[in-house]
Formats: sequence, C-alpha cells, structure tokens
Amino acid sequence: MISTNQLKNGNHIEVDGTVFKVVDFQHVKPGKGPAFVRTKLRRTSDGNVIDKTFRAGEKFRSVRSEARRMSFLYSDGTEAHFMDSESFEQIALPVALVENELRWTKPNDDVDMLFIDSEPSTLQLPASVELEVTETEPGLRGDTASGGGNKPATLETGAIIQVPLFVNIGDKIKVQTDSGDYMSRA
Repeated sequence: MISTNQLKNGNHIEVDGTVFKVVDFQHVKPGKGPAFVRTKLRRTSDGNVIDKTFRAGEKFRSVRSEARRMSFLYSDGTEAHFMDSESFEQIALPVALVENELRWTKPNDDVDMLFIDSEPSTLQLPASVELEVTETEPGLRGDTASGGGNKPATLETGAIIQVPLFVNIGDKIKVQTDSGDYMSRA
C-alpha cells in the first residue's frame, strides 16, 4: 500500500480498479479543515489525464512497474510490433496507446517498454532523439541561426515539426521528445 504522503511524480497507483500514473501532485493544508492532496493522474490504458483530490493519508495499492529493453519492429496501422531483445518474444500494442512515442521511433530502434503488473503498457523515450530531415523547403541565402523564422520539416519517422530556416534536407537534428520542439543540429 502507498499513502498520499509517499506520492511522487511518475509513481503508478490503482484507484477504483484503474491504474494511473501520477503526473503532478500538491499537498494542500488549508487554514480551516483537513489537509488534502490535489493530483493530476494519467490513465495508463488510454492516456487520458484527470484531476482528482484525495484526503491526506489516504492509501492506494502500489502497482509494480518495470522497464524492459525492446526493439521496435514495425507498425501496421492498427498495432505496433516489438521484440524482447533477450527472449526474442514478440509483443503487439495498439497504435493508439503508443502513437505519440512512435513519432520519435524508427524501425529497429531499441526502446524501453514499461510493464505494469507484468502487462505491456507504454514506451519510455529518452529526453531527446536525433532524426534526419527527409523533406523541407530549401534554405535561402542569408538564412542564419539568428535570422529568425521557422518552416515545417518532415522527419524520417514521418513526424512534422517546425525547424529554423537554415535546416536542409539530409540534416540530422535533435528533437525534444516530450514537446516535439527542435533543439539543435546533431
């Protein structure tokens, strides 16, 4: 069991039979009345975020989670297929569950798959990834890093992001995975 006093961002808890990941929490001690905890919880089954308030000291079932190294094989539109790097066991997850993570993942990339109570749940990505630009308008003479302005660029995974004007086709760039923002050339 885990108490509201032991909550941390990233913990997994079970509330009313549903597994949630703690996105954010705040202990509140009003001047009048009992203390309570305000939380933002992400449902692991579909990724929806909800706000929920609990009494201070309320207890939940702690959920066992582990990350395993997997290779991303391919996506067929409805399911994304992965293979365990050690046992060579193949696992398929619905694309809707890992859609955002697949924007930054190429076939044959190694990823960390999060298992919650021994069931595959989602992917854990690094803070940034390096990807090649496959399509963008050509940069014009005089476009510099300080020139300002952005243009859309398609990456090798199919994701479309905004990049500075000086980025060209074939350039490798660093992208922040949680926001999808351009960071720098690789």
